Amino acid sequence: MPNVIAHIRQTLLPLYGQKEAAALTRIICCEMLGQTATDFFLGKDIELSANQKTFLQAILERLQVFEPIQYIQQEAPFMGRRFFVAPGVLIPRPETEELVEHLTKLLPSDAHVLDIGTGSGCIAISLALALPEAQVSACDISEEALKIARINNERMQAQVSFFQINILNYEPSSSETGSYDALVSNPPYITRSEASTMEPNVLQYEPHLALFVPGDDALLFYRRIATLGKTLLKPHGHLAFEINRAYGGEVKQLLEEQGYQNVRIEQDLFDNNRFAFGTMNNK
Repeated sequence: MPNVIAHIRQTLLPLYGQKEAAALTRIICCEMLGQTATDFFLGKDIELSANQKTFLQAILERLQVFEPIQYIQQEAPFMGRRFFVAPGVLIPRPETEELVEHLTKLLPSDAHVLDIGTGSGCIAISLALALPEAQVSACDISEEALKIARINNERMQAQVSFFQINILNYEPSSSETGSYDALVSNPPYITRSEASTMEPNVLQYEPHLALFVPGDDALLFYRRIATLGKTLLKPHGHLAFEINRAYGGEVKQLLEEQGYQNVRIEQDLFDNNRFAFGTMNNK
């Protein structure tokens, strides 16, 4: 095999472009083949065993059909930790880290929080670890997602309580009334009309149940969760959403119409409208 680093980069360059091919090459060399970062950036070659050559070829074949590197590694970084991921859950994004950071500033240390549509559990687990006195619960419609979230919860020694529900037809019990300081959600918010603009590694591999909003109603989950919030939230409790950047104004209007106060839309690190926050009226 020619120079390993050059071979990886040249294989990926036509498919991923220069910047992403370079990033993938570093991940493969340093995180998967064991090269030190110093040797990688100095351009030193890697001596591969026969098994490593086979391993590398398998990685490149999977990347050539646009399988996400996180699924190949079976992990993704989030809030300085490595979360187990598989095709049953969305891959955590850096933008979602900002949602957690916003919430940790809003909430008391002993907050009671519900994460709706938890996926890998990255939001709920990160909140539980950042606020060790908090009571954090998390739900999802997908049993596969909950299995993955529970694995992450155990690995990171968090204390999140998980349960399975379909939030669209969930009816809270009387004991849940006014019990949460915050509802947080990164729900499905992509409409089918947007599918043509999506990258193949997302569209072909990440779970459509977690990506696409039913009925092409981009506000469906925000509307439902905001309605539930009027029952579930304590006085002055918080709603916190990750949103489709195209619908910031609509989400803000929806929350205001439902009676939430201090409604605001925040931008992510790429200056896109990405988060919505609102506070429950005093009851």
